[in-house]
Amino acid sequence: MRAVDASSNSGWANRLQHAWLSRGALACLLWPVSLLFGALTALRRALYRRGVLRAQQVAAPVVVVGNLIAGGAGKTPVVMALAEVLRRRGYTPGIVSRGYGGSAIRVLDLNRSMTAAECGDEPLLLHLRTGAPVVVGRDRVAAARHLLHQHRDVDIVISDDGLQHLRLARTAQVLVFDERGAGNGWLLPAGPLRETLPRSVPPRSVVVYNATTPSTPLPGTVARRSLAGAVALADWWRGGLASADALDALRGRPLLAAAGVARPERFFMMLRERGLHITPLPLPDHHDYATLPWPDATPDVIVTEKDAIKLGAASVGSTRVWVAPLDFALDVDFDAALFPLLPPPGTPPHGNAIA
Repeated sequence: MRAVDASSNSGWANRLQHAWLSRGALACLLWPVSLLFGALTALRRALYRRGVLRAQQVAAPVVVVGNLIAGGAGKTPVVMALAEVLRRRGYTPGIVSRGYGGSAIRVLDLNRSMTAAECGDEPLLLHLRTGAPVVVGRDRVAAARHLLHQHRDVDIVISDDGLQHLRLARTAQVLVFDERGAGNGWLLPAGPLRETLPRSVPPRSVVVYNATTPSTPLPGTVARRSLAGAVALADWWRGGLASADALDALRGRPLLAAAGVARPERFFMMLRERGLHITPLPLPDHHDYATLPWPDATPDVIVTEKDAIKLGAASVGSTRVWVAPLDFALDVDFDAALFPLLPPPGTPPHGNAIA
């Protein structure tokens, strides 16, 4: 079916993402700027290694989940899965995040009555889905300290993103890659890399591939990823679970699929693999849904959870909106790699800082 036209911002983002997969004309044009970016990044890391700049400790172990590439490699589902894995091992996790897309300037402790416009779509989704306390703030050290002060039962902090936020000392870190791997191997803006791909897994680090197979030479674990099913938007807000039957029932219907995520084609592909005939509507990452991007007469729309968090059940009119959550799981090899890096639950942090 014909795709609905996306915004010009989405078109430019797609063009840049495509350029990052090869060393074509646009990438080569931007390559000199990437040399300056690389020099500044290397200098900053060197200042931390030599103690000129110092990583700040907080009163609990910290696990940072991040990626070396720009454009969304799947950190949010990894954070959700990690929170569940930590709980099974006896920890009480809390989460800190920058809160991209939210209006908060200072540290903000999330609650269920907040909106994505206030605190950011991904932090609010993490809070609702994991049930863990979530604090957002541009200064992740301040956010982590606030989290631990306000939630005294939390004994381990998960930092959503923040791999390059070296001021927050971390006990371990999880590097997330998707099917793009390291792209063309160049740094921003000529390529997708925020820092140079290391030759081996960095100390106290675990690599997770949000893809069907490893996409870089770094050894790591491959996550299991599929659609959990579908659930009506109003039921999703009430905590209802997605079902495979509800998703299968959408086969044969005219169905518009909207995705305001960094890599919307992954969502569209998974829907097609389930036998759905969709009209794809790719939207810019973190699209705010201030107005509905589909015609009023659209009968059925299916969205990701990141989109659903910005859609009220009363705001979609007569359109039936369905949410398709991701079923995402980390394997036992991930546990075997991560937990030797962490102290037992309730143990004070050891003061490890990775630079």
